[in-house]
Amino acid sequence: MAKIAITNCHVHTFTTAHTPTYYPTVPVALFRVFPALVGALRRAARFQPWEGAYDLMVRLEAFHRTGGRQSQRDVLLEIMRYYPGDTRFVVLPMDMALMGHGPVRQDIYAQHAELFALSQDPDLGHRIIPFATLHPDRPDCVEDFRRCVEEYGFRGLKLYPKLGYAPDHPLLMENVYPICEARGLPVISHCARGGVRHKRWSQAEADLVTRPDACLPVLDAFPKLRFCLAHFGGDQDWHSYLADGFDPMEPDARNANWLSRIVDLIRSGAYPNLYTDISYTIFQFSEFMPLLRLFLEDGRLREKILFGSDFYMTRQKKLSEKAISIGLRDALGEDGFRQIAETNPRAWLYDA
Repeated sequence: MAKIAITNCHVHTFTTAHTPTYYPTVPVALFRVFPALVGALRRAARFQPWEGAYDLMVRLEAFHRTGGRQSQRDVLLEIMRYYPGDTRFVVLPMDMALMGHGPVRQDIYAQHAELFALSQDPDLGHRIIPFATLHPDRPDCVEDFRRCVEEYGFRGLKLYPKLGYAPDHPLLMENVYPICEARGLPVISHCARGGVRHKRWSQAEADLVTRPDACLPVLDAFPKLRFCLAHFGGDQDWHSYLADGFDPMEPDARNANWLSRIVDLIRSGAYPNLYTDISYTIFQFSEFMPLLRLFLEDGRLREKILFGSDFYMTRQKKLSEKAISIGLRDALGEDGFRQIAETNPRAWLYDA
């Protein structure tokens, strides 16, 4: 078996200390104060008549345990157990303090600083590719981004528009993307209907800034920017693509599905630096794997799909990181897996 230098292009190492105290609801704060409650609920679930209740609580307990780690280093050590010893990980921070669900114990500056320290760790630092993040409503976000790039040596930018901003926000267009394009830094932006969102935003408002077309003003203005739409549109749209199809009497039906829209944008050739990743979405493995394999037969799509997992969000899923990566390697074959896990990440990162 040929050696493949895997790069997981989408993982998280932030902890509960970096998330809002009352997200998603106020009672959740009890689990922070009394973490043993999660285990108690898991044990109680054994006696529930609802099918799958116990398995669900086992996964939620694992998710809570990972988020409750004492440091980002601890989280990284947990994910590393699932991969070969030379695997690298693109680590994506999140600034959730402004989403309206209460304070965070450690702000984005502390999160970035800890991630920088981790990148300097003599044992682990060479395994991570740190990205910076920002929220345009934070007054000194550009200065912090510059610090991450110029002093910390971070390698890219993570965006999460559902937290309260559009990807073509004036601050990003005028002050941030020019830095990324000039320095050859890739950008990755959340592109799925699921995930966290600002407390005062409806699902429709969040979808408006997260859908694939929301990034088109950015791609038009910065054609050299290597821009990744994370999650390949998300599992809801993958399921709809397979289960519902498209209304032949509705001309815009295909564009309304985020998966098919990303496929069409890449296939068009109009955006040669547009990428997507399969993080989290591919954990519905048996349902979605045949479609992914089919997409990889298309020459243009084959060069723009990145391997990523979305750890530790995937702790909520039944399959492990190892099971998914091995399953992908088996289903796609050596050449297909090498394409998404080694060749394409190097091109996206300018790391050839």
